[in-house]
Parts: sequence; structure tokens; C-alpha cells
Amino acid sequence: MTSSKSLFTGVALAALVFAVATPSFAGSFYLQEQSARAAGRAYSGEGADRGVGSLWWNPAAIARSGREVTFSVHGLALNSTINNAGSSIVYPGGTTVPVQGQSTSNNPIESGIVPNFAVAVPVGDRFAVGLSLSAPYNFTTKYQGNSFARYDALTSELRSVNVGLTGAMQVTDWLDIGVGVDAQYVKAKLTSSLPNLSPALPDGTSSLEGDGWDYGWNAGAQAHFGRLDLGLSYRSKIEHELDGEVNVTGLLGPIAAGNVSTDGVASFNTPWFATASVRYAVNDKLTLNAQVNRIGWSEFDAIRVAYGAGGDVIVQDYKDVTTGAVGFDYVASDRLTLRGGIGYDPTPTRDSERTTRIPDADRWLISAGASVKAADKVTVDMGLTYIAFSDSDIHSDRTFYPGTPAATTSQLRGTAEGGGVVASAGIRYAF
Repeated sequence: MTSSKSLFTGVALAALVFAVATPSFAGSFYLQEQSARAAGRAYSGEGADRGVGSLWWNPAAIARSGREVTFSVHGLALNSTINNAGSSIVYPGGTTVPVQGQSTSNNPIESGIVPNFAVAVPVGDRFAVGLSLSAPYNFTTKYQGNSFARYDALTSELRSVNVGLTGAMQVTDWLDIGVGVDAQYVKAKLTSSLPNLSPALPDGTSSLEGDGWDYGWNAGAQAHFGRLDLGLSYRSKIEHELDGEVNVTGLLGPIAAGNVSTDGVASFNTPWFATASVRYAVNDKLTLNAQVNRIGWSEFDAIRVAYGAGGDVIVQDYKDVTTGAVGFDYVASDRLTLRGGIGYDPTPTRDSERTTRIPDADRWLISAGASVKAADKVTVDMGLTYIAFSDSDIHSDRTFYPGTPAATTSQLRGTAEGGGVVASAGIRYAF
């Protein structure tokens, strides 16, 4: 078996690809927790509502909001269990053995806090401008070094910041439009184990740290007909490039030449979002809300990696999904508004390609919330959401050192189950 360095440059390339491919932008990495007001009704009427609390969903929302600023914080408390269901590894020559080690991982999906901020200011009688800061893609999963999932994932940390600049206009007494540009920063740290050529040998390791700024746009419109408000909006995909460093250590024997520390670039697309929303005021106290989102996860079709003089394309095959929610607002008094809602959010991952980096699943959201007018210009928003995840299967086959005599295939098999609670609190100030 040859051990030339040129033959095994694919070792580090494979490590980079496997580190980036799954966790970066699966469905559960998108966080719709962008407003405490919206959280109270399961995000059911945001595209048709007015004010900076709905700016993420529709740039036209600030056309009539006046001077307003909002700040929200969302605490995500998640529980999850990932179990081995017969994972194995196939070594060169066809020898197949079970993956040894920890067979159950409790709470690998870490809890966290998500903040967001937005401000809007009128310009003249018909125009408004807005600025927003949000974190739409944030997630962390961690597994023990001896976990059955280690050849797929050890640590997956993703952080993002989205800076949005928005302009809106009252076109007529019933029609508003808005447009915006987004600058999105993404930073990732991802690690996993690499198998050596015998189960008697210790594992190698791979790690990647990378970051980068990239840009997108959004546009929307709202129509107001007395008790009926309608909203349509579109948020573009963003074509990302992460510049980073990949490190591979611990490979032994014929594949030791694959131990490297070098630069790499991973390119991928985040999805587009199309939103249709309606709000109907049944009377002066009760308003009903509904929203449908079509999310273009098929844009995340592959990871394209450039590494030294080589490169690779790793197919992801995510699918577009349609999410939906219904809810209500009830004005209990001049100072208190109550809310509730229910939503459905299917996973874009396919059953035959789901990994432990994101053990994603279909989910239901059940929410309740309230807004309290603390002063003439100050409103406090609160929301509580229970997230029920469907049980899902984990299934992924990956070949390390492909195209060489050392080709080794991990066959990951597992199950995932879990749930979570999100507590949201925010403040809106008119100035």
C-alpha cells in the first residue's frame, strides 16, 4: 500500500468536508426566534403585522411604525437523547466491526440564548428606515470522545450575526412596500474523529475553524383593508464562503502522510424564504393570525470545497419545506394583550441522509404569550413555547480516504428523540 503524500492529500480534504457538510445549515440551525411578540403566537402573523417586531419577516412592516426600537432575548432549554442502533465500520479488505464506545448520548444539543434588536425611524411622511441585528443560524452539539457518533461528529459550533438595513414606503393609504440588504457573518468550529486502519489503533482527529461575511437581500409588501391585513415577503439565499484552517492529526502507518495543517474554503448556500401572512380583526379585541413559509432548502444541494490544488463536491440533497402557524391576539385591557398559537415545522433533512451533527426532526410548536403596556411608550413582550420533536432515525454512510487502498467506510445508524422549551422576553419603546 503506497504512503505517498500526494495519494493521501484526500485525507485532510475529507476531514474538512465532513466537518462542514452537515451542521452548518440544516433546518434546526435556522432560529426563527427573532421577536418576543412573535414567539407568543408561534410566529403566526408576522409578515402582516406592523412595527419593528416583525421586521425580520417583512421589511414593509416599519412603513407605519413611527419611531420604535425593540430588543428581545430568547432562552432555549433543549433535551435530547441519541442512541446507537447498530453503527459499524468497514476497514480495507472488507472487515466489518461494530463501532465501540458510548452507545447513548444525553443532551448533545446544547441549550443557549439568542438575542435580537431592531430600530425604525420615519423619514418624512411616507418613508422609514430600519436597522436590525439578529442571529438566524446558531447551534452547538457536543459528543464524548468515545461516542459511537465520533466518526461523524464530536463538536459542532456555529455562530452567526445578521446585520440588516431596511427602507420602507407607504405607497398609498392601503399599500406599503419595503426592501432590505443583509450582511451575514458566520463562524464555525467543527471537530470529529478519523479512523486508523485497524480497530486496535487509536483514532485520529480533524478540526476546522473558519469564518466569513457574505450578503443577501429581502423585499416585501403589506396591504391593509380595514380589519384585514395581508403580507408577502421574500428573503434571498446567501452564498457563503468560509475561509478557515483544517488540522488533521493522529493518523498512523500508511496514512500518516495525511496529517496536515492547511487552509481551505468551503462554499455553500443558505436557503431562501417566501412568506405569506394574514391578520383579521374579528372585533376590537380579537385578531386571528395565519402564516405560511416556503423555505428553499434545496439551495443547500452541496458543499463545494477548495483545498490546495484539489477540491471536491459533496452532495447534500436537502429538500424544500413548507411551514405553517395559526394564532390569535386578544386585547384583555388597555394595558394587556394575550396571545397564543400553534405551528408546524418539518425538517429539510432526508431519512437516508440524517447525521448526528444535526439529529433533526419534524416539530410542533405550542406557544402562549402576553404584552404589557408598562408606560405610555414602553411595552413589555413575553412568550413561552413548547417544542415537541418527532422521533427520527439517523442514517449516514461515509468513506474516509476515498480513491485509495486505505478507503474505510463508517456506517452510522442511530435514533434521536427530544423536546424543548423557549422562554422569550422583550421590550418595545416608541420615541
